[in-house]
Amino acid sequence: MSSCCLPASDGVNHDVERTELIQHCPVCGKRGKGVDTLTVKAMLDCSLHAIRPSGYGFCRSQDCPVVYFSRDGEQTLVETDLRVLVHQKHPSEDSVFVCYCFRHTPGSIRAEVQKTGQSTVVETVTHGTQTNQCACEIRNPQGSCCLGNVRAAVKQAIVELKSQAVLE
Repeated sequence: MSSCCLPASDGVNHDVERTELIQHCPVCGKRGKGVDTLTVKAMLDCSLHAIRPSGYGFCRSQDCPVVYFSRDGEQTLVETDLRVLVHQKHPSEDSVFVCYCFRHTPGSIRAEVQKTGQSTVVETVTHGTQTNQCACEIRNPQGSCCLGNVRAAVKQAIVELKSQAVLE
């Protein structure tokens, strides 16, 4: 479990469960990332009777409609089955959260970079995680820390700002 995520309090070793779930998405064929069933339950916008006992993988592929797939291959879940849009499916969309705990978006990051020439988002998210204010395993559809995604969004915003300066 990443250092920013709090351990589960239900006594189950979710790290073991998560590593057993790594497999390939049945739609795009790309390797998925094991995700805790608790994450899927938190994300679903339908009855939890739909949850499969086999466990789930997370499809990170931007071009694939599948977000979660069951390990038994019997179920795929797409964004319309979820409560939120998924950053990995819309990495440059301004209003989709890149950080679900502290509600940062590519648009808010870009606005800060345009205004100040830099971003404080990585530092503020890091501080929040160090003070146990995050809930990445529940709030983030990927079921893990967002800092890698946040760093990428900040880097992209800075690259865009520099390219705009060159064009002007």
